Amino acid sequence: MASASATATLLKPNPPPHKPVIIASVSPPLPPPRRNHLIRRDFLSLAATSTLLTQSIQFLAPAPASAAENEEYVKDTSAVISKVRTTLSLEKTDPNVADAVAELREASNSWVAKYRKEKALLGKASFRDIYSALNAVSGHYVSFGPTAPIPAKRKARILEEMETAEKALSRGR
Repeated sequence: MASASATATLLKPNPPPHKPVIIASVSPPLPPPRRNHLIRRDFLSLAATSTLLTQSIQFLAPAPASAAENEEYVKDTSAVISKVRTTLSLEKTDPNVADAVAELREASNSWVAKYRKEKALLGKASFRDIYSALNAVSGHYVSFGPTAPIPAKRKARILEEMETAEKALSRGR
């Protein structure tokens, strides 16, 4: 019999020693779990909020640009385009290059300052192309000086952007 009890004790695994676990909590008790579907009260709150937002957006939206503002934008943009083309067409040996570049930088800075903050124009293709071209021209002259010629690739890209902008401007874009 001694062998039977010895066999039985050998087959039983020894339980791991018991370590006391101390749990300390300072946070408030958790709320009961919510149901997966919306309660009627939640639905009505969401519906009322969305209705109020929809109505208030009408008051926050900017007013559409008037025809006079659009004509002024077209006129100013056309003037800047012609000034860029004139400046880029000057020869490097021309004594008026520095003055022309200074005038171009002044005109481009005033154009950007005037129209960059107009939200209605930010999505227009003409604005995007002119802004990009003016940025390239100004960046070149700031980095290399007013008498440094613009490289052929950059000049071609700028003139292409000007052409694209003029087309978009004539289409009202």
